[in-house]
Amino acid sequence: MFSVYGLTGQLFTGSMEDLQQVEAVRAVARTRAIRPLGQDGLSGDFTKFLHHAAAEAHHRNPLAAYVQAEQPHLPRHPLSRVGDLMSRRVITVPFEATVLDAWQLLATKGIGQAPVVDGSGTLVGLLSRADLLRPDRLPLPAANAVAWQALLAQQVTDIMWTPVPSVAAETDIRRVASVLLDTGLPGLPVVDNHGAVTGFISRADILRAVVNDPPLDLWG
Repeated sequence: MFSVYGLTGQLFTGSMEDLQQVEAVRAVARTRAIRPLGQDGLSGDFTKFLHHAAAEAHHRNPLAAYVQAEQPHLPRHPLSRVGDLMSRRVITVPFEATVLDAWQLLATKGIGQAPVVDGSGTLVGLLSRADLLRPDRLPLPAANAVAWQALLAQQVTDIMWTPVPSVAAETDIRRVASVLLDTGLPGLPVVDNHGAVTGFISRADILRAVVNDPPLDLWG
């Protein structure tokens, strides 16, 4: 199940197929359109993408593959849901934060993006470090200190992505992967039935699971 949240609250809830018809999500896809991680000739077929990523990871790290082969075979429980992979210690940005506040938070925590929440903890947007550094938002090189101060004092609500798609913890990983490829977003906030952020599922989380045990249940 997917939802879309903005500054006015929940705007949509429904299936992946219905989500793809939501104009706000289609607008994100048009604006953020990027080639998927792994790139180099891959089509939009996520199955091919994951096979490529797994093979690439093992090729780069043959020692890890050898060690894995030497270990005894333990019970493997395939992962298939967002809740199996998502990061639960999610960092959020308060919607009243300034650009300077957000930049310092993301840099200190060493993360590239974070959900933006209102005073009650409900999702209202998504902010990334790349968004903070978009060339069209930065003052010209010759600009004086006042221009930079104005930028840093700007509220994150003025530059964050909103409305933003989100996902429920019980959603199938394949459906999340499809949405990430369609929109170009780095990940999706995971929310409960009330819109409170409970986690974050990123491209890196999915790729990490591809090359580690227990395996992802994607092709069964």
